[in-house]
Amino acid sequence: MNGVIVTALKEVSLEIEKGEFVSIMGPSGSGKSTLMHIIGCLDTPTFGKVIINNLDISKLKETDLAKIRNKEVGFIFQSYNLLPRTAALINVELPLIYSGIPNKIRHKMAYEALVKVGLEDRINHLPSQLSGGQQQRVAIARALVTSPSIILADEPTGNLDSKSGREIMEIFKKLNNSGHTIVLVTHDQEVANWAKRIIKLKDGVISC
Repeated sequence: MNGVIVTALKEVSLEIEKGEFVSIMGPSGSGKSTLMHIIGCLDTPTFGKVIINNLDISKLKETDLAKIRNKEVGFIFQSYNLLPRTAALINVELPLIYSGIPNKIRHKMAYEALVKVGLEDRINHLPSQLSGGQQQRVAIARALVTSPSIILADEPTGNLDSKSGREIMEIFKKLNNSGHTIVLVTHDQEVANWAKRIIKLKDGVISC
């Protein structure tokens, strides 16, 4: 049986400047998750180029891509992706452990990242001892801790009530105002409106 070839993105050309806050919108199957995965070095394009900080990452080996993901990209997911039996501080430290950062420096960096999201009083709490909004703040701190070039957020408010969702978006706004580049994937127009630029995808093509 021959495999079915699916073209997720079609001739997408996109430039995101340092310090931008961009939301990517589109219905299910529009290609927005594929685009985010390509920007975040989780997938490589069949054709074309992906350039991050003047480096073409399109043809790099997986080991090199892993280094770029760890250093240049901070990921935030709808489901938080925290280790359930690990305190908030250690969850935030994880990218630094993979980078070989010494213990003392690691603890300091992780604590400072938690301060940025207002969780300095929850550093020893397990995820189960935190609300959904607090868990997402830990995930944001983890994304911030390596000082990445870009923060990618995939439906970051999808599992939260409206109040917690607004609090998370306020954090993103504050981070962007301090110079962080943020790309947010969402199907929610209200969430997308927090960004300074909205990119809409339909059937793998940028529609506006």
